[in-house]
Amino acid sequence: MTDNILVLYGSYRSDRLGIRLANYIVTSLRQRGNNAELIDAKDVGLPMLDRMYKEYPKGSAPPEMERLAAKIRGADAFVFVTGEYNWGMQPGLKNLTDHYLEEWFWRPAAIVSYSGGRLSGAHAAVPWHGTLSEMGMIVISSTLAVASISTALDADNKPFGSGGDALARAFPRFADDLSWWTEAVKRQRAHKAPPY
Repeated sequence: MTDNILVLYGSYRSDRLGIRLANYIVTSLRQRGNNAELIDAKDVGLPMLDRMYKEYPKGSAPPEMERLAAKIRGADAFVFVTGEYNWGMQPGLKNLTDHYLEEWFWRPAAIVSYSGGRLSGAHAAVPWHGTLSEMGMIVISSTLAVASISTALDADNKPFGSGGDALARAFPRFADDLSWWTEAVKRQRAHKAPPY
Protein backbone atom coordinates (compact mmCIF):
# COMPACT_ATOMS: atom_id res chain seq x y z
CA MET A 1 0.00 0.00 0.00
CA THR A 2 1.30 3.45 -0.89
CA ASP A 3 2.14 5.81 1.97
CA ASN A 4 1.44 9.53 1.67
CA ILE A 5 4.48 11.29 3.09
CA LEU A 6 4.99 15.02 3.41
CA VAL A 7 8.61 16.19 3.36
CA LEU A 8 8.74 19.58 5.07
CA TYR A 9 11.58 22.05 4.51
CA GLY A 10 11.97 25.52 5.95
CA SER A 11 14.95 27.58 4.78
CA TYR A 12 14.14 31.06 3.47
CA ARG A 13 17.71 31.86 2.37
CA SER A 14 18.32 32.90 -1.21
CA ASP A 15 21.18 30.38 -1.68
CA ARG A 16 19.63 27.26 -0.20
CA LEU A 17 21.66 24.07 -0.24
CA GLY A 18 19.33 22.14 2.05
CA ILE A 19 16.70 22.06 -0.68
CA ARG A 20 18.94 19.53 -2.41
CA LEU A 21 18.58 17.24 0.59
CA ALA A 22 14.80 17.75 0.74
CA ASN A 23 14.53 16.91 -2.97
CA TYR A 24 16.75 13.87 -2.51
CA ILE A 25 14.46 12.59 0.26
CA VAL A 26 11.34 13.12 -1.89
CA THR A 27 12.89 11.34 -4.88
CA SER A 28 14.22 8.47 -2.78
CA LEU A 29 10.86 7.93 -1.04
CA ARG A 30 9.10 7.94 -4.41
CA GLN A 31 11.55 5.33 -5.72
CA ARG A 32 10.38 3.11 -2.85
CA GLY A 33 6.77 3.43 -4.04
CA ASN A 34 5.61 6.19 -1.72
CA ASN A 35 3.56 9.22 -2.64
CA ALA A 36 6.01 11.84 -1.32
CA GLU A 37 5.44 15.57 -1.63
CA LEU A 38 7.72 18.47 -0.77
CA ILE A 39 6.21 21.20 1.39
CA ASP A 40 8.55 24.19 1.12
CA ALA A 41 7.76 26.76 3.81
CA LYS A 42 9.13 29.54 1.63
CA ASP A 43 6.75 28.63 -1.21
CA VAL A 44 3.75 28.22 1.11
CA GLY A 45 4.51 31.65 2.56
CA LEU A 46 2.57 31.58 5.81
CA PRO A 47 2.92 34.79 7.85
CA MET A 48 4.65 34.84 11.22
CA LEU A 49 2.32 33.03 13.57
CA ASP A 50 -0.48 35.24 14.80
CA ARG A 51 -3.42 32.87 14.65
CA MET A 52 -3.24 29.08 14.41
CA TYR A 53 -5.32 27.34 11.77
CA LYS A 54 -7.73 26.06 14.43
CA GLU A 55 -8.32 29.62 15.69
CA TYR A 56 -9.96 30.72 12.45
CA PRO A 57 -13.72 30.25 12.14
CA LYS A 58 -14.42 27.25 9.90
CA GLY A 59 -13.85 28.15 6.25
CA SER A 60 -12.20 31.53 6.93
CA ALA A 61 -8.50 30.56 7.13
CA PRO A 62 -6.26 31.95 4.36
CA PRO A 63 -6.37 29.66 1.28
CA GLU A 64 -2.72 28.55 1.55
CA MET A 65 -3.27 27.61 5.21
CA GLU A 66 -6.44 25.68 4.34
CA ARG A 67 -4.70 23.78 1.51
CA LEU A 68 -1.81 22.79 3.74
CA ALA A 69 -4.15 21.71 6.56
CA ALA A 70 -5.84 19.29 4.16
CA LYS A 71 -2.47 17.89 3.04
CA ILE A 72 -1.33 17.41 6.63
CA ARG A 73 -4.59 15.65 7.57
CA GLY A 74 -4.21 13.37 4.54
CA ALA A 75 -0.62 12.39 5.23
CA ASP A 76 0.43 9.06 6.70
CA ALA A 77 3.85 10.31 7.85
CA PHE A 78 6.11 13.35 7.90
CA VAL A 79 9.80 14.01 7.29
CA PHE A 80 11.20 17.28 8.64
CA VAL A 81 14.35 18.42 6.84
CA THR A 82 16.05 20.99 9.02
CA GLY A 83 19.18 23.06 8.84
CA GLU A 84 20.96 24.38 11.87
CA TYR A 85 20.92 28.11 12.58
CA ASN A 86 23.23 29.14 15.43
CA TRP A 87 22.79 25.75 17.13
CA GLY A 88 19.03 25.94 16.78
CA MET A 89 15.99 25.34 14.59
CA GLN A 90 15.26 27.06 11.32
CA PRO A 91 12.60 29.66 12.10
CA GLY A 92 10.79 29.19 8.78
CA LEU A 93 10.11 25.50 9.38
CA LYS A 94 9.17 26.06 13.02
CA ASN A 95 6.77 28.85 12.04
CA LEU A 96 5.04 26.66 9.44
CA THR A 97 4.75 23.77 11.90
CA ASP A 98 3.30 25.94 14.68
CA HIS A 99 0.33 27.04 12.56
CA TYR A 100 -1.18 23.59 13.11
CA LEU A 101 -1.69 21.23 16.00
CA GLU A 102 -4.42 18.56 15.86
CA GLU A 103 -3.68 18.09 12.15
CA TRP A 104 -0.34 16.48 13.08
CA PHE A 105 -1.67 14.05 15.70
CA TRP A 106 -1.13 10.28 15.67
CA ARG A 107 1.33 9.94 12.78
CA PRO A 108 5.07 9.19 12.69
CA ALA A 109 7.64 11.88 12.00
CA ALA A 110 11.27 11.57 10.99
CA ILE A 111 14.07 14.13 11.25
CA VAL A 112 16.71 14.82 8.61
CA SER A 113 19.28 17.44 9.57
CA TYR A 114 22.14 19.13 7.78
CA SER A 115 24.68 21.90 8.16
CA GLY A 116 27.46 23.58 6.27
CA GLY A 117 29.95 22.32 8.83
CA ARG A 118 30.87 19.06 10.45
CA LEU A 119 28.08 18.84 13.07
CA SER A 120 25.41 17.76 10.53
CA GLY A 121 22.68 19.90 12.03
CA ALA A 122 22.67 17.88 15.24
CA HIS A 123 21.89 20.93 17.37
CA ALA A 124 18.73 21.51 15.31
CA ALA A 125 17.65 17.86 15.36
CA VAL A 126 17.59 17.62 19.15
CA PRO A 127 14.93 20.28 19.82
CA TRP A 128 12.82 18.98 16.96
CA HIS A 129 12.40 15.67 18.81
CA GLY A 130 10.69 17.37 21.73
CA THR A 131 8.69 19.76 19.57
CA LEU A 132 7.27 17.07 17.29
CA SER A 133 6.43 14.83 20.24
CA GLU A 134 4.62 17.70 21.94
CA MET A 135 2.65 18.23 18.73
CA GLY A 136 1.31 14.68 18.83
CA MET A 137 3.67 12.89 16.46
CA ILE A 138 5.65 9.72 17.09
CA VAL A 139 9.28 10.57 16.32
CA ILE A 140 11.12 7.57 14.91
CA SER A 141 14.54 6.73 16.30
CA SER A 142 16.36 6.71 12.96
CA THR A 143 17.63 10.04 11.72
CA LEU A 144 19.69 11.23 8.79
CA ALA A 145 22.39 13.81 9.41
CA VAL A 146 24.42 15.37 6.62
CA ALA A 147 27.59 17.36 7.30
CA SER A 148 29.14 19.81 4.86
CA ILE A 149 26.02 19.81 2.70
CA SER A 150 27.79 21.54 -0.20
CA THR A 151 30.10 18.53 -0.60
CA ALA A 152 27.42 15.83 -0.20
CA LEU A 153 24.77 16.61 -2.85
CA ASP A 154 25.24 18.17 -6.26
CA ALA A 155 22.98 20.68 -8.02
CA ASP A 156 20.90 17.78 -9.38
CA ASN A 157 20.30 16.47 -5.82
CA LYS A 158 22.60 13.49 -6.41
CA PRO A 159 24.90 12.28 -3.62
CA PHE A 160 28.61 12.60 -4.27
CA GLY A 161 31.84 12.34 -2.31
CA SER A 162 32.17 10.65 1.06
CA GLY A 163 29.26 12.63 2.55
CA GLY A 164 26.97 11.63 -0.29
CA ASP A 165 28.05 8.01 -0.02
CA ALA A 166 27.26 8.03 3.71
CA LEU A 167 23.82 9.50 3.02
CA ALA A 168 23.03 6.90 0.35
CA ARG A 169 24.11 4.08 2.69
CA ALA A 170 22.06 5.40 5.62
CA PHE A 171 18.86 6.17 3.71
CA PRO A 172 17.46 2.59 3.37
CA ARG A 173 17.49 1.92 7.12
CA PHE A 174 15.97 5.34 7.79
CA ALA A 175 13.22 4.72 5.22
CA ASP A 176 12.58 1.19 6.53
CA ASP A 177 12.13 2.56 10.06
CA LEU A 178 9.70 5.23 8.84
CA SER A 179 7.81 2.65 6.79
CA TRP A 180 7.48 0.28 9.77
CA TRP A 181 6.03 3.00 12.01
CA THR A 182 3.79 4.29 9.25
CA GLU A 183 2.31 0.84 8.72
CA ALA A 184 1.90 0.29 12.46
CA VAL A 185 0.09 3.59 12.94
CA LYS A 186 -2.16 3.06 9.90
CA ARG A 187 -3.17 -0.38 11.19
CA GLN A 188 -3.87 0.91 14.68
CA ARG A 189 -5.91 3.85 13.41
CA ALA A 190 -7.96 1.43 11.27
CA HIS A 191 -8.42 -0.87 14.26
CA LYS A 192 -9.18 1.74 16.90
CA ALA A 193 -9.81 5.49 16.74
CA PRO A 194 -7.25 7.70 18.50
CA PRO A 195 -8.33 8.52 22.07
CA TYR A 196 -8.52 12.27 21.33
